[in-house]
Amino acid sequence: MNEIKPGITGEKSVAVVMENTAIAMGSGTLRVFATPAMIALVEGCCAESVEELLGDGITSVGTQIHIDHLSASPVGAGIVCKSRLVAYDGRRLDFEAEVFDNAGLIGKGTHTRYTVKADSFLKKANAKLEK
Repeated sequence: MNEIKPGITGEKSVAVVMENTAIAMGSGTLRVFATPAMIALVEGCCAESVEELLGDGITSVGTQIHIDHLSASPVGAGIVCKSRLVAYDGRRLDFEAEVFDNAGLIGKGTHTRYTVKADSFLKKANAKLEK
């Protein structure tokens, strides 16, 4: 792994479309940006921020997330996640993230990921089908 250290930042954007609304994702009854969509955006933002720094055959997997969804965003809004790696211990990656729409902050929280060997991780997961 190359130079993974606290301070690495990431940014990822999406638009609020019908497919990522609460009603479409089953997390509510309104046509607003869904909390599960915000969680996926934060995970993707954090993962992508370090992915190129991981060694061959290594990836990261999310293990914990805490998100405060502070404000609703309507269909048509632009959403941006900004993440920052705050701690790294060799396998564990701890991030802070903030999520914004056109009007300002709509979410914030923390996310933990661990680095894993992709092939052995998948082998272990797929072994569950054999039981």
